[in-house]
Amino acid sequence: MPIMRKRKNSHHQKDDILVGVISDTHGLLRLEAMKALAGVSMIIHAGDIGTPEVISSLENIAPVVAVRGNTDRDGWACRLPFTEVVQIGGISLYVLHDIGMLDLNPAAAGFHAVISGHTHQPAIENRNGVHYLNPGSAGPKRFTLPVSVALLRVKNNSLKAELLTLEE
Repeated sequence: MPIMRKRKNSHHQKDDILVGVISDTHGLLRLEAMKALAGVSMIIHAGDIGTPEVISSLENIAPVVAVRGNTDRDGWACRLPFTEVVQIGGISLYVLHDIGMLDLNPAAAGFHAVISGHTHQPAIENRNGVHYLNPGSAGPKRFTLPVSVALLRVKNNSLKAELLTLEE
């Protein structure tokens, strides 16, 4: 059973709440990624962070919720949870690094979205009324996969995800 902690967004806006989603930085936080995330209310990092400096730099943009990825093994990463629950604007998000480790039914548990990384392949799917979002990799380029991040727009208890391919 995953360890779950709830974090509430401190922003109580009636308008859109914009959440930046990033994953698989592997110690490389590109300037393009930081620019793409500028102006968000919160950043979710779905693991394989690489270094604590990545989190510190992201915190200069917005509060960060991060989970530990399979390569986050150094001492600093031990404080990070493997899963996280985020409540924002009436929406419940379940965050983990590897979707293959998902050990609950998100729809039955009341989650609106599952956010993961690991594969480096950006994807947005809707299964059984639950959004599955993988922002892809924002770190070192891997094979022919794009370098990308995602934005989640939360409004009126609904959400819309958008993938952003970063310039290289």
